[in-house]
Amino acid sequence: MTNKNLTNAINECLERGEKAFVPYIMAGDGGMQTLKTNIKFLQEIGVTAIELGIPFSDPVADGPVIQEAGERALTHGVTLRSVIKELESIRAEITVPIVIMTYLNPILSYGIDAFIKDCVSSGVGGLIVPDLPLEESELLRDGLEGSGVALVPLVSLTSPPERIQKITEAGEGFIYAVTVNGITGVRDGFDDNLATHLQRLKAISPVPVLAGFGISTPQQVESIGELADGVIVGSAIVNALHNNEKELIKSLVDATKNSAKQSTI
Repeated sequence: MTNKNLTNAINECLERGEKAFVPYIMAGDGGMQTLKTNIKFLQEIGVTAIELGIPFSDPVADGPVIQEAGERALTHGVTLRSVIKELESIRAEITVPIVIMTYLNPILSYGIDAFIKDCVSSGVGGLIVPDLPLEESELLRDGLEGSGVALVPLVSLTSPPERIQKITEAGEGFIYAVTVNGITGVRDGFDDNLATHLQRLKAISPVPVLAGFGISTPQQVESIGELADGVIVGSAIVNALHNNEKELIKSLVDATKNSAKQSTI
């Protein structure tokens, strides 16, 4: 099955009165054979899309949990090319948008044109490249135009208003609103200015705004979900899959329904 358009999938979720839930998983953590199993499980429990991390030797945005998952995947020989190939082979069984999260260096090693072509043929719906600044995004944006693969931007808490305006204007798929200053990982609390930050983003963004980084409990999914169009959960999902704690993952997904109810009160 061809993946749904990323923005449409999120909007359909919102139209049902729910908030979007996007889990992050590390491709090949536990071996490439786990990828299909994990994607199908997440589809079955009702996620909106899946952010698929590519293991990389020098990550700049990943916290300890995701770094360790990446190292486990690297020991299995997982690469960007092998992940794309696997996605192409299971494309008929994928029913939600897949968003690849990788760094620029593996894309350059792959070859930009070849990478984009293979993303299209494997049904990838979006792309997140944390070390690609807006000023250099034409490097990928020109080739992605008309491909159906959205280049999803990240917006930090510390970005000045004029930069936020430029980033959101160029946004595709959704805006990835980073909820903490620093790397990914479990957090006990969030910045006092987060609510204002997310409200401003939603007011100016032409695409949905999803909040991510540090969200790890159903309560946090509910509270942050009230402020945004949905949430992205990474380290908690990676840990739960590694430890086979599937009920925990289901409780995180179910919490988006509660946050949608709260936001309408």
